Amino acid sequence: MEKLLACAATLRRHHFEVDTVHDTAEAFAIIREIIEAEAPKIVSFGDSKTMRKTGIIDWLRENGDWTLLDGFDASMSRPERLEIRRQALMSDLFITGINAVTEEGTLHWLDMVGNRIAPVAFGPRKVILVAGRNKIVANRDEAEERIRRIAAPQNIARHPGFRTPCAKTGVCMDCNSPDRICNTRMEMLRCYPAGRIRVILIDQELGL
Repeated sequence: MEKLLACAATLRRHHFEVDTVHDTAEAFAIIREIIEAEAPKIVSFGDSKTMRKTGIIDWLRENGDWTLLDGFDASMSRPERLEIRRQALMSDLFITGINAVTEEGTLHWLDMVGNRIAPVAFGPRKVILVAGRNKIVANRDEAEERIRRIAAPQNIARHPGFRTPCAKTGVCMDCNSPDRICNTRMEMLRCYPAGRIRVILIDQELGL
């Protein structure tokens, strides 16, 4: 927890709102509290194993107080899901995870189509981000290394139909495959406007 508290203090200096919690149950309680306080009309999310582990998606689906834009509904075609992800840019509240958080107080992602990072950067009035303690690294170089060697190859392993070199080697080869998922990188240095983004750091090993 000590590392989480130090990281949280740095993020706060960079104008993020931050919570540190012991487990996913505490994270769920905070996310629910935020959503109920914000009373959004439209909610959406970007895929994240850590976020799903909190149970918040099931709760959002069961609640009829808002419209949930679910761009990961398996019953829909890929073009339909992509269209919903575009609409998520205009949601009132957006939830997702983070690939890496640095002790310097910056956030890092690498995406295939950018549907996670675009709403984080701009659009939704409120953004909630969740990350386990395993996502915390020292600096930008370590963040990029973590994404290349852990997050990206393990994410490919979740999609067996994708044919990339890292699917076989387990290590990023900086490929040019049509199935490449490492296309758009984002680094967030500060939160603007202050407090728009709420980061929840969980003292558990979670996600990729």
